[in-house]
Order: sequence, then C-alpha cells, then structure tokens
Amino acid sequence: MLIDPFGRPITYLRISITDRCNLRCVYCMPDGAAGWIPSQKVLSDDEIVRVASAAAGLGLTSIRLTGGEPLVRPGVVALVGRLAAIAGIKDISLTTNAIQLARLAHPLAQAGLRRVNISLDTLDRDKFRQITRLGNFDEVWQGILAAEQAGLRPLKLNTVVVGGFNDDELPSLARLTIEHAWHVRFIELMPVGSSDTWPDGNLAPTPHRYYPIQQIHQKLCDLDLEPTVVPSGNGPARSYRIPGALGTVGFISPLGEHFCEKCNRLRLTADGRLRSCLLKAGEVDLKPALQSDAELEPLFQAAIQLKPIGHMLSGEAKQSSPNSAMSQIGG
Repeated sequence: MLIDPFGRPITYLRISITDRCNLRCVYCMPDGAAGWIPSQKVLSDDEIVRVASAAAGLGLTSIRLTGGEPLVRPGVVALVGRLAAIAGIKDISLTTNAIQLARLAHPLAQAGLRRVNISLDTLDRDKFRQITRLGNFDEVWQGILAAEQAGLRPLKLNTVVVGGFNDDELPSLARLTIEHAWHVRFIELMPVGSSDTWPDGNLAPTPHRYYPIQQIHQKLCDLDLEPTVVPSGNGPARSYRIPGALGTVGFISPLGEHFCEKCNRLRLTADGRLRSCLLKAGEVDLKPALQSDAELEPLFQAAIQLKPIGHMLSGEAKQSSPNSAMSQIGG
C-alpha cells in the first residue's frame, strides 16, 4: 500500500480521461482558459489501463473517471469495462454533467460502473443555461433519472454554491432528498483558476461569490438536519438527513472546514501527469515512462512524496490560486 509522508494511505485514483466538455461552466472553464490539450497528447485507452493496473498493484482500489466531461470521450463504455476487469480494483465511479447519461447509463452499468456524481448547480432552467453557458436542464434531469433506473448508486448530486447565484435554492435542492434516495452535496467554490474572468451577466460581483460553509448550514437551518451515516464512497462530505428523507444532504468545504487530513487520493490528468493535490502545484509526468515501457511504480512513489499536509488556503485566499482552470486539472 502507498503511504504518503504524513501517514495517509493512498487508495483512490481520479483519472481525467479528457479535458474536453460539452458545457462551459463559468467556474470550471472561465473566459481566457487555455485551449484543449492536443489529441495526440491525451492518454490512450491502453495507457490509462496500464496506469490503473500499476495503481492496483500498489494497493489502490478505487477509480473515479473525470474530465472535462468523461462521457464525451469516444469508447468510454469499453474503457470502463477494461478498468473493471483489473484485479484489485473494487470500485469504479464517474463524475458527469449528465448531458449524455440518458443514453449511456445502462451500458455503463453493464460495463462495470458502480456509481455516478452528477453536477447540478440549480433547478432553474434559465439559471442553468447561464452558469453552464450551453446546458439544457431537461437533458440533465433525464440523465439523473436514467442513472437511478440503471442502479448507479449511491447517486450523488454536486452543487457548487455561488453567492448571489444559487444560494437561494439550497433548501429546494436539499428537499430533493426527501422523496429520492439521492445524496445532494453542497460544495464551497474552490479557488481554481481566476473567477475574475467569469462572464458577469447576472452573477454577483467577484468578492461575493465565495459562500462559506457556515452560511450554507445557516441557509438550511429550517430543515432540522440530523447527522447520519455516510453512504459508500462519500469522500470528504459531512452527511446529514432531513427527518424521514430517503437521501442525505452533504457538505464539502475545502476552505471553511479543511478535510485534507483524510485525503487518500492521487489525480491523473488527461495528458498523463500524476498530481498529488488539486489545489497545490506539484506533479509527476508519466508519459515518458508510458512511451518507453518503463516501470510506473517508482513514479507513483515520487508523486506521493509531493503530497502536502494540506492546501493551506483559506476563505481569504479564495481568489488567489496558482492552478489552471478546473477543466485542465481533472476535478
């Protein structure tokens, strides 16, 4: 098993299988973000499987496919099937905007995908179009229902909370869990890339977009949330339940309440760089080894040595981050 310099076992690999996306969410891909990675630099299916196999040999048991939007990658169902066949990999999940999930949920489940996280920042069709710049809310909703029907559980809905945009919808989003066995998670806006480049439209001024976890809790105080046992694969979320609800409400707070002490993950970018932290610089390029058939295990060891004890950011640092746009990192 891989153990980082601070004693944390590393069991989870997030693999960005593409940096491309069929949406342009303002907090993920702001105006002025770098262009797409050239296709010849994106890892092939064989290379991804080789990295995942090396990870499994080192004790990593869980894989999450991310992007960009992973469902725009050609052959994604076959790739899931190959990853599911790797000895030692016990759980394969996927983060998606659900635009293509209505047609792919059942094939993905049959290939070995176990669960999905779906981005859903608003229930308002006009606001959804505004924050995604290209999105159709109804397509996403049909994707959510298809994932549920395909048995992809736990089904998690991720809401990035943006002050002045969707903070008024938090109770409505939380109430989705009353009649559905879904897990709605509210996520603090993370300082990845520069929010100064967002198209303003009807969005709040830049200093007011960060909405701290304490205010999120306060917004939901009338729901009488009770702490609950977290569902499988809940990661850093702190989970609660509305009394009598089928699902749960979770909170992910990278700034307001650090969760770095429990971090068990590495990230692989679409062009083959192994990152030890989403919010801190430092990565190991696997591409030369993949092209020369060199061993990958020492590179995994090198990557975890770069893993920091924490990101050291705070609410006051929310607008200053050295990282690229989220779409380039892999989420």
